[in-house]
Amino acid sequence: MESGIIFGNKILDVVTIAWFLAQFYKVINSLIIDKKVVFKRMWETGGMPSSHSASVTSLATAVGITNGFSSTLFAIVAIFAIIVMHDAAGIRRAAGKQAGVLNKITKSLNQLLENKLHQENLRELLGHTRIEVLVGALLGIVVAFLMKFYLLA
Repeated sequence: MESGIIFGNKILDVVTIAWFLAQFYKVINSLIIDKKVVFKRMWETGGMPSSHSASVTSLATAVGITNGFSSTLFAIVAIFAIIVMHDAAGIRRAAGKQAGVLNKITKSLNQLLENKLHQENLRELLGHTRIEVLVGALLGIVVAFLMKFYLLA
């Protein structure tokens, strides 16, 4: 496999493109819904689609395309992808929900104490719903297959 254009590694190029598309969609979505460009969405976690899922499924698919879907390397990367997606929809999502509860408790307590607490809100958008994970996963797979000829050239 010849070196890639972006990072000198074609598989990393494919993963970067899948990640970028997932994150850029979040910026476009904020433009459509909120009527303003929110560039910080390029670097934030959570939301539709899951860039974690897009990244790991494009990685697994690209490894499958270049090394074979029955290779040991593909098996390793596929298991890694499943763990990352499970974590995004499970543990990280639960942590985001807990952050929301803590923010509400802190706000109520601060009102009782007449705004004497100077607590920053915890970040709530950490994980993903199952549909956000699924859409991100499909995006990653599609990107890798669309770039199949690049990977094999």
